Amino acid sequence: MDLTIGNIIPTDVSDVIALIREFAAFEDLSDFCEVTEQTLTEAIFGEKAVADGLIARDSETPIGYAIFYPNFASFRGQRGLYLEDIYVQDKYRGQGVGEAMIREVARIGASRGFERLDLLVLDWNAPALKFYEKLGAVRDDNERHFKFTDAAFRSLSEPPA
Repeated sequence: MDLTIGNIIPTDVSDVIALIREFAAFEDLSDFCEVTEQTLTEAIFGEKAVADGLIARDSETPIGYAIFYPNFASFRGQRGLYLEDIYVQDKYRGQGVGEAMIREVARIGASRGFERLDLLVLDWNAPALKFYEKLGAVRDDNERHFKFTDAAFRSLSEPPA
């Protein structure tokens, strides 16, 4: 394998979208995968960009990606990165690609003066749980992930009647 990991650039967006769709299928969430080249481009490169990303390649072939953005842990007073996604194609797993990508995300955070890296893992994904724990991540089963999306978000964001 001729592994390279670099920042996502605009010409990588279509490759990253294809990998995102693979990841959604892996997690049985394809019905919820609505990202487009336009929304991803705006999120990473737009005037109001909110995210950064890495793409992993074997020679010229895209084989994985990571999307992340800044966060803040108020109780600890720590700035960090939130790892939204990290995905490596099945045939490349176990070859150090995921570890190389997560280490690069951590280096990026450290270079910005950040002190932590946060992420969520689906409870059924035992290989991912084992992978993160092997790298030293601490699992917190006391927290529950909530989200407001679609109508619930619109309702919250509207001015009171």
